[in-house]
Amino acid sequence: MALYDSIIITGAGGMLGHALTDLLTSRGLKPISLTRAQCDISNDEHIAQLFSHRPTLVLNAAAHTKVDLCEKEPEKADAINGYAVGKLARGCRDCGATLVQVGTDFVFDGRQRIPYKPNDPVHATCAYGKSKLLGETELQKTPPARWLIVRTAWVYGRHGANFAKTMVNAARAGKPLAVVNDQFGSPTYAPDLAQAIVDLLDAGQTGIWHATNSGEITWWDFANGILHEFGVPREIKPISSADWMKIKPDSAYRPPYTVLDISAIAKLTGKPMRPWKEALADYRRAVEAAGGTL
Repeated sequence: MALYDSIIITGAGGMLGHALTDLLTSRGLKPISLTRAQCDISNDEHIAQLFSHRPTLVLNAAAHTKVDLCEKEPEKADAINGYAVGKLARGCRDCGATLVQVGTDFVFDGRQRIPYKPNDPVHATCAYGKSKLLGETELQKTPPARWLIVRTAWVYGRHGANFAKTMVNAARAGKPLAVVNDQFGSPTYAPDLAQAIVDLLDAGQTGIWHATNSGEITWWDFANGILHEFGVPREIKPISSADWMKIKPDSAYRPPYTVLDISAIAKLTGKPMRPWKEALADYRRAVEAAGGTL
């Protein structure tokens, strides 16, 4: 990271943006962390202002991540998750900066039953996944000299809405809980994702990588793990994706299996991504250290 004397983080108000800012600051660096209000990456004027800083590294943590809402506003999703990434790529190419784009497991259709490798064929099936895949395509059309796409999944952390926060708050409020038990993936704690990204940069890597916490589980498994970790004993009804669509017919289609193969990053760093339960325990401790408010 010593090579990067001017670092910009977009989407700094979100979970990953906060985690990247905290991690880089802890290393004595001074990133320029821009929230959406400060830099809407779909706004050309904001993009121009970003590159006026002459960055040497751009970490793009900005995205339209509301999967169901993307179905209703696919053009907005494409603008933020897709075409804006192309603009960032061209800007980084022109000024010689490295670009890190955060990708998603939803670029896969979930039809296979073994973890997806970075070079496996992609086939997005919902508006969110298609918009993120568009971003990958746009980046690679006019790539900067150095770039990374780091695909991840099921991200949660202290800042912003996420599944862990939703489950705990709903359970504490006494609401009935039903969670799908036929969609498989891997949760990812935002600080662990941030560390993986920095590890890749430290190692001088480029190209497409996968980074999640380890473990292959369903959303129902994750929900039970969350409530157990936070000491909220509640029964959670396991339901199928088909049943969920009957309850929430406007929901986007979710791929049934999007576990990502993370063996490459473990081989590179010599330290496997830690199990999701260990990361979840750290999340609970971080919440408690901040006063216990999710």
